[in-house]
Amino acid sequence: MELKIGKLDSKLMEEIVFSNIRCKRPEVLVHSGIGKDCASVDFGGYNCILSTDPITAAVGEIGRIAIDVSANDIATNGIEPLGIMLAVLLPEGTTEEQVRTIMTQAGEEAARLNIEIIGGHTEITNAVVKPIIVSTAIGRATKAEASTRPLRPIRPGDAILMTKYAGLEGTGIIAGDFQQKLIGLISEKELAEAMNMIENISVVKEGAIAGRIGFSGMHDITEGGILGAVWEMCEVADTGAEIFREEIPVLGITEKICGIFNIDYLKLISSGCMLIITPEGSRKRLLDALSAENIPASVIGRITEGEKYIIEADGTRNIIDPPGSDEIYKVVG
Repeated sequence: MELKIGKLDSKLMEEIVFSNIRCKRPEVLVHSGIGKDCASVDFGGYNCILSTDPITAAVGEIGRIAIDVSANDIATNGIEPLGIMLAVLLPEGTTEEQVRTIMTQAGEEAARLNIEIIGGHTEITNAVVKPIIVSTAIGRATKAEASTRPLRPIRPGDAILMTKYAGLEGTGIIAGDFQQKLIGLISEKELAEAMNMIENISVVKEGAIAGRIGFSGMHDITEGGILGAVWEMCEVADTGAEIFREEIPVLGITEKICGIFNIDYLKLISSGCMLIITPEGSRKRLLDALSAENIPASVIGRITEGEKYIIEADGTRNIIDPPGSDEIYKVVG
């Protein structure tokens, strides 16, 4: 069976990938699985937190994005990443200036987030037709920190929060890589706004804030978009959810670009948005803390028992399906 572009779906991941991971070391505290952003390994007084991600859909800002996506995964544990490794694969014909641009982007973003690039690999190869970066981020939590995060398991009645705006990363990628196609379809101001969205795809700050206040679960919203992230979190927690479409924040320029390319912003890669599950009693404190740091955040639904639903403006309840290929691949695939 020929597979679609994008992440393998959850069924194939279980049947083909996870079923073949047969060695389970006692030092590994969090093993691989659906909806798990990071592994956690016992390092004595600390837990070592690790995550890896490839950048395959972006070109123009690939260096910056490579830092953010893996750092974001570490942030879902309520801690800051400290190091990152980059495996950079570049196609034949790549110039010295192009390599310089990628590494300048990566170096500046890592420095901004106080992350050291601690190693990796850079290669020109005919195995790829466009730049590919695989980034692996590392963080650490003391045993005391690890024992209090999350506060408790996700439960029905918990609030579902989302930071920033749906489709944030996807909008920035499309605007940056398809500028010529968008000229004349949107204004210069709108194009600049969309391209600048790529500067806001870090969730390290909100992850640290939630770590201080307390949370039941966090998941950075990447491939599969908002709906994919909700489905994955609920699948891990064995719960349901009610998400209200009208409560999901989205910028007008994202709606416009998604309309031009006929894609759904709720299923569009959204790095820069953090999904945070919090007990109802902690909701206001968390929203206030995020607001104090000028991080937009919205309550988009609640955890329930049973199925996962998105509720439309007219009250229609539609089941949220497992995430498929991200909408970005309808544009860049």
